Amino acid sequence: MKSQDEYELDHESTSSTDHLTYLSKVILPPLGVSTCNQNQAQAKGRIITPMDSGYRCWETLMVLLVAYSAWVYPFEVAFLDSSPQRDLFIADNIVDLFFAVDIVLTFFVAYIDPRTQMLVLDSTKIAKRYLSTWFLMDVASTIPFEALAYLFTGKHQQGLSYSLLGLLRFWRLRRVKQFFTRLEKDIRFSYFGVRCARLLAVTLFLVHCAGCLYYLLADKYPHEGRTWLGKVIPNFRETSLRIRYVSALYWSVTTMTTVGYGDMHAVNALEMIFIIFYMLFNLCLTAYLIGNMTNLVVEGTRRTMEFRNSIEAASNFVGRNRLPPRLKEQILAYMCLRFKAESLNQQQLIEQLPKTICKGIRQHLFFPTVEKVYLFKGVSREILLLLVADMKAEYIPPREDVIMQNEAPDDVYIIVSGEVEMISCEMEKERVVETLQSGDMFGEVGALCCRPQSFTYRTKTLSQLLRLKTNALLEAMQTKQEDNLAVFKNFLQHHKKLKDLTIGDVWLEGGEEDDDPNMSINLLTVASTGNAAFLDELLKARLDPDIGDSRGRTPLHIAASKGHEECVLVLLKHACNVHLRDVDGNTALWDAISAKHHSIFRILYHCASITDPYTAGDVLCTAAKRNDLTAMNELLKQGLHVDSKDCHGQTAIRIAMAENHIDMVKLLVLNGADIGDIDHQSKLPSVNLNEMLQKREVGYQITVPDTSPNEVLLRRQEEEKEHNLGRSKGICYPRVSIYRGHPVVKRENCCTEAGRLIRLPNSLVELKCIAGEKFGFDARNALVLDEQGAEIDSIEVIRDNDKLYIVEDQHL
Repeated sequence: MKSQDEYELDHESTSSTDHLTYLSKVILPPLGVSTCNQNQAQAKGRIITPMDSGYRCWETLMVLLVAYSAWVYPFEVAFLDSSPQRDLFIADNIVDLFFAVDIVLTFFVAYIDPRTQMLVLDSTKIAKRYLSTWFLMDVASTIPFEALAYLFTGKHQQGLSYSLLGLLRFWRLRRVKQFFTRLEKDIRFSYFGVRCARLLAVTLFLVHCAGCLYYLLADKYPHEGRTWLGKVIPNFRETSLRIRYVSALYWSVTTMTTVGYGDMHAVNALEMIFIIFYMLFNLCLTAYLIGNMTNLVVEGTRRTMEFRNSIEAASNFVGRNRLPPRLKEQILAYMCLRFKAESLNQQQLIEQLPKTICKGIRQHLFFPTVEKVYLFKGVSREILLLLVADMKAEYIPPREDVIMQNEAPDDVYIIVSGEVEMISCEMEKERVVETLQSGDMFGEVGALCCRPQSFTYRTKTLSQLLRLKTNALLEAMQTKQEDNLAVFKNFLQHHKKLKDLTIGDVWLEGGEEDDDPNMSINLLTVASTGNAAFLDELLKARLDPDIGDSRGRTPLHIAASKGHEECVLVLLKHACNVHLRDVDGNTALWDAISAKHHSIFRILYHCASITDPYTAGDVLCTAAKRNDLTAMNELLKQGLHVDSKDCHGQTAIRIAMAENHIDMVKLLVLNGADIGDIDHQSKLPSVNLNEMLQKREVGYQITVPDTSPNEVLLRRQEEEKEHNLGRSKGICYPRVSIYRGHPVVKRENCCTEAGRLIRLPNSLVELKCIAGEKFGFDARNALVLDEQGAEIDSIEVIRDNDKLYIVEDQHL
């Protein structure tokens, strides 16, 4: 086996012709598959590879035989129908014999699997593929019908049926198409010459077929003098075969080139119909020929200078930008092997080079500019090299819009040279906000804040810009957390100094000083504007999510009060403190319910109740202490238990009575607050608790008192309607009144204790446990009866507003 050095020497000593021959026959294997397996399999069996030189010669011979068949068949049908030639008859059968041999040979020719791009050498697969594709048509086009008829009848059979069967020979033309397609891809042959030969072959074949068919119309027409050929040559059947064939070709060529009909033209209707379709066909053929010839001429003149132009462009690029000699050698060496392209400019040249050379060029040209940009101050060299590798240089002419206002933030630009104007477009009026110079950056506000661009950026002079994709910038920032933090700090500090610019809510007047390390004012501002994506990026940079302003309001307070649910979720994802209070003692949970942002309240309540079991009691007691009837009503509608205790063991009803909040007491009592251990008359003499208890026992629907009686009546009617429908959008729940004892079952033991209005639990066991807690006895073995004294044994039969009686076994 040859060593690598020996192989290289043999390869270099090989002539260029042999090398091109090798390249024309090579098959590229799929990724991860070596060619040694194919070479090993090739030695097994009698399988022929399609790249074999002997088989290529056989294919070329078959193409010549196809050309013979395509020329002879129309000629025989048109000119030799009445007098068949013995020599042509023998030649036709010999050609059919060659095609029969080719059919047998095809069963042993390997093929390339279009799915795997592997060479299939299995004879069984080859046979199955051929039988399922072209086998039947190949056999039909090879059967010598005239020879078979001559063997059985002893005569040469001519007629319409045999002419139609002969049309099957045109199936062989697919070999010619495959032959020319292979030659077009073979780098040993001129592409221009192959295309011209293909066009010439198609044209001559169509001219020949059309002339033969047109002569056949004249020959079969019953009146010899009333044909296109009979008008010019009377008794044309008696003239020589050469004159008739040349006349037919002359008509076909002049008709195809649309310069005929001066001497030979259609005479009868059948000839006119044929010429109509032939001319329509010639329109398409002429367009095809002209288009291909034009393309070939242009390509032929352009490609002669491609190599020189590419080398000259590369040399100018290296000299103009003063690249080191090492890069110059790499570029020129690569360009000698690269396919030549016209009109090379700098960016296209860079994109054609290998990745390592591209990195070297970009680092040499762009790195000094990028490291001076404000956004990348203090960022590690590793991140800057990643960014430089993804940048592309562009030359933009004057007065051209680089970024349009409100467009998607796809790119960020750095000005290398020139000037760019920042334009604010308001009410179709443009105002130049600032003019950016070399070393400035624009587009980063939309990119980092993940929102549409706030300004239009237009070049003032011829400018060279470095373009960087937003995704590439964000991905590079996420590589190192310290670099991510440095980028955002640079961004916020830079725009903090631009107080006179409308940066789109990035700056908030009256904020902290410029040396604020955590940029708290910007976190609060972003939370206020609802920009969840930018807030997430800031928190990823390890900014403190619990930073507060002068009033102690954190970003969570602001997002909850503003109704920005996505910002709330982002803050919770970064582990913010849900229980922090501002200077007024408000938590984010209180801000959410006060602003009636119910979805945010449920999210915060779920998170807060996990770490603090007194969350419900705290917020209810806060509402009772502040006598906030609206907030209390919203809390109760969210399903908070009215008797929940705060961290000091107090309930909302106790605080409301202690603070002498009469309306709040009424609201809590009507919603089922437990007042069993409270003196009904001593605390609030102006409140008749017995009357409220009676209303509660009949299922009185609670409302928040308003100043207008009409509004109160209207709201009560709406609530009663919702109450009759059962559950109201998941806020109202079925309620029942429970009593101890039953007046019908045993009147003497009937308890006169007031009933309790409770929510209907999910099972009778839970119902009995609640009754035991409310009435102070063990109700696990008690019976649940309805108003008529019937026992209830299933929770499903209980409806909203039912009266239930809990009776102990000893009272029965």
